[in-house]
Order: sequence, then structure tokens, then C-alpha cells
Amino acid sequence: MQDVIKTIINGLLISLLCFSFGATSLFADEVSEIRAMTKEKVDLVIRTLKDSSLSKEEKKQGILKTIDGLFDFSLMARLSLGKKHWKSLSKSGRKEFSKLFVERLKQSYLDKLDLYTDEEVVVDEAKMTKKNRVEVVTYLVSKDDKKEMTYKLYKTKKKGWMVYDVDVLGVSIVQTYRSQFSGILKKESLEQLMERLRSARKLGS
Repeated sequence: MQDVIKTIINGLLISLLCFSFGATSLFADEVSEIRAMTKEKVDLVIRTLKDSSLSKEEKKQGILKTIDGLFDFSLMARLSLGKKHWKSLSKSGRKEFSKLFVERLKQSYLDKLDLYTDEEVVVDEAKMTKKNRVEVVTYLVSKDDKKEMTYKLYKTKKKGWMVYDVDVLGVSIVQTYRSQFSGILKKESLEQLMERLRSARKLGS
């Protein structure tokens, strides 16, 4: 009887070990794929920037098309406003805020790309920080400098892995916007914040 129990226990242990190694391998493969996907998108943006045959507007549209498939801008809008303020908005208000925020974020991204010269983007390691959360570390390398940027991704049900935040030199884009919005909302209403975003869009157009 003891031999039977020992055999069962040994079998369970072997099964658990096999499952553990299999899960580790699965996670490792998926993380590797996420790194490759991120590198592909980043390389495409750089190639577009360097393509002298494209006009500035063509470069802009090409880059926006690339990052639309990588960034979850709607989630970034919700996270930047904060749960409390997001819940207080109506359905139409949420839709408008997301649209205004996404326009602002994309324009900010494009403005920063105008500063690009001949830096090299190196996609370094990718690591799983928790279930369905992966961070990809990249570096913007020039002759005299090296800046770190970390893309934070989560797994969506429909579109797979997407970026929900980026740390630039250790500073979170989402946290930066949340801090800005929180400061404004301590003195002004949500509608006044929306009006600020509307005005910024008009100035940018």
C-alpha cells in the first residue's frame, strides 16, 4: 500500500514539474515574441523617419499607422484621468475625453520625433512582471548619450499585446499626465479640463 501511495505521489510530483517547466517555456516564448513584435514596430518607425522619399505628412501618417497597432491609447486615457474622475464622466464625456487625450498624446509623440537625428534605437530585454504584463526595455543611443525607455504592455482579449504606458528615463507618461490632470482638477471642474483640451486641439490644428 505504501508503495502504491509513493508511486502516486511521485507521479504527481513529476506531472507538476513537467507543467512548471512547460509553463516557464511558454512564458519565455511569448515574452520573446513580444520583444520581437516591439522591435519590429520600433524599427518600422525609424525606417519611416529615415526615408527621404517621403514627405513630412507621409512620414506622420505612416508612423501613426504603426503606433496605432501597438499602443492602447484609450486605456492610457482612462489611466491618466484616474478611476474616480473617469467614473464621473458620462458615456459621451468618456468618448470625447478619450478622443481629445489621444489626439494630444499622438501630437506630443510626433513633436518629439521631429527632434530625431541619427540616434539608434536598441531593443534590449523583455521581462514578464506579472500575469499578462510584460516590460520591454529599449535605449535611444547617440554618439554621446544613451536614454532608457521602457514599454509596458498588457494582453488584450481581441488585439493581443499592446502598450499601456511608457517610462522615459524612469518617468511614466501615464503618471505624468495623471499628475497634471489631478493638479488642474483640484481647482477646476472636469468640464473646464475638457475645455482646456479642446482649446489645445484648436491651437494645434
